[in-house]
Amino acid sequence: MTNIDWCVLLLTLGGIVGYGMWKGRASKQNIEGFLLADRQLPWYHVTLSVMATQASAITFLSAPGQAFTDGMRFVQFYFGLPLAMIVLSITFIPMFKKMKVFTAYEFLEGRFDLKTRVLTSLLFLLPRALSTGITISAPSIILSTILGWDLYWTNILTGALVTLYCMYGGSKTISYTQMQQMAVVMIGMFLAGYMVVHLLPEKIGFTDTLQIAGKMGKLNVIDWKFDLNNRYNVWSGLIGGFFLQLSYFGTDQSQVGRYLSGESVGESRIGLLMNGILKIPMQFLILLVGVLVFVFYQFNESPLFFNQTELNKVKHTNEYRQIAARNTQIFETKKAAVLDLQTALKQHNNGQISTAKDKVLEADKQAKVLREDTKSLIKKYHPEADTNDTNYIFLSFVTRYLPVGMVGLLIAVILLASMGSMASAFSSLTSCSIVDIYKRMIRPDENEKHYLNASRLITFAWGIFCIIVAQFSVNLGSLIEAVNILGSWFYGTILGVFLVAFYFRSVRGDAVFWAAILAEACVIYAWWIDLTAFLWLNLIGCILVVVFSLFFNLFQKEKTLNN
Repeated sequence: MTNIDWCVLLLTLGGIVGYGMWKGRASKQNIEGFLLADRQLPWYHVTLSVMATQASAITFLSAPGQAFTDGMRFVQFYFGLPLAMIVLSITFIPMFKKMKVFTAYEFLEGRFDLKTRVLTSLLFLLPRALSTGITISAPSIILSTILGWDLYWTNILTGALVTLYCMYGGSKTISYTQMQQMAVVMIGMFLAGYMVVHLLPEKIGFTDTLQIAGKMGKLNVIDWKFDLNNRYNVWSGLIGGFFLQLSYFGTDQSQVGRYLSGESVGESRIGLLMNGILKIPMQFLILLVGVLVFVFYQFNESPLFFNQTELNKVKHTNEYRQIAARNTQIFETKKAAVLDLQTALKQHNNGQISTAKDKVLEADKQAKVLREDTKSLIKKYHPEADTNDTNYIFLSFVTRYLPVGMVGLLIAVILLASMGSMASAFSSLTSCSIVDIYKRMIRPDENEKHYLNASRLITFAWGIFCIIVAQFSVNLGSLIEAVNILGSWFYGTILGVFLVAFYFRSVRGDAVFWAAILAEACVIYAWWIDLTAFLWLNLIGCILVVVFSLFFNLFQKEKTLNN
């Protein structure tokens, strides 16, 4: 990066974080102010804070790479989101607001018992801490790639900085920072999309880009085929995605804490509903940028491997030179075929379109073979190397082709997204640890100052844990998929507990407690044997909790009657 990029990066980060800390300085120095911003935030704060919590650095690193390799079909993952927001606005928000809870799991003790509250809180804490560790590794990838730093120490530095920031700032600081962050994020992604098209050959416009992408199978936004083993189609998004989003926004404290900070039921409802409206277009834009980058590399030779650090380790070998020479030949053939395809599309010549398309796809297939050969070569010389470079695709484009100043802005966008998401995650981990476990079971009669200090210490402890997780998460492939798979292990079970609490009033605590444990074991086993695509695990877990709860409750009633 140039000095100008560093200036843009530091001014953007420093300005937004400083503004958030300045605006949050008036928050009351008690546990309500630290965890829930005194419950005084308007709806637009709620909307942007909810979106920023979900949109981590993983979103802006991994999603464009996901679209580059797999097309636009990932957007179907969010199709159940608007429906989930409606259900939450009608049911969960009024209940939580009426009870004035700090965490979603407080409600469960009054409805069931303490052990069910603690179990559900633990089912949240484990995946949230693990996914936060994955979130830390995303910006570490950026700094390690740009600066050439060791990824191990970069994880430590990134996690430590955010942990210290969260220990200092409360929920109000996080919210104000996230509001500015989302504005910069959207501006940055629009500029990135514009620059990709601007850097294409002069005769290739935005419409031409979309047509080429469509012919190469990258605009696969809608898939109506019902297939339980297909990760992304309309049905997995509407059904599996609905249950995942319902559980995520309704029972995950990192999100519940965002809308509990709204100043009224109405403000929280509007905030969530606006998130349901805006999230799909935002995700569509981010994925579209990845597709545009894919088309860009049809006219500009792409790296054989996008993780430049790993690629540099084999560039000196004769095997690599041979692969690279062959790749250049294939690229020139493919580029000519893409230009022929674009000409045929303009002339609406179906015969030429079909012929050119076949040539493009054949050349693309040969290029993929060479990419696999390059990965095998990297593994040959460095067996411990990570050969999944999905998370490096967009970053590689940004650092190699964007003009001075924009590189710093895009890096700032990704780092800001990471900070906002991690801050909300640490806040939620601290909320559940303090309210559901420490204050409820360990030290129930302390003053506000004690709990405030304990909150900061627990934030620090979670930061250490998440940094350790980050060290093991860099080889997980597409990070955005890894986070959602991890959530799908637990969210269905948690949602099932809440649905039983809301809609099956006769079920008692013992029944739902053992139902949740058994359902979670079944979900993990279903994933282990690869029974179905991961989104359906949310539905399976939810249904099993409800069914097992009703069965155990009926068994307990019969046992009581017999006695």
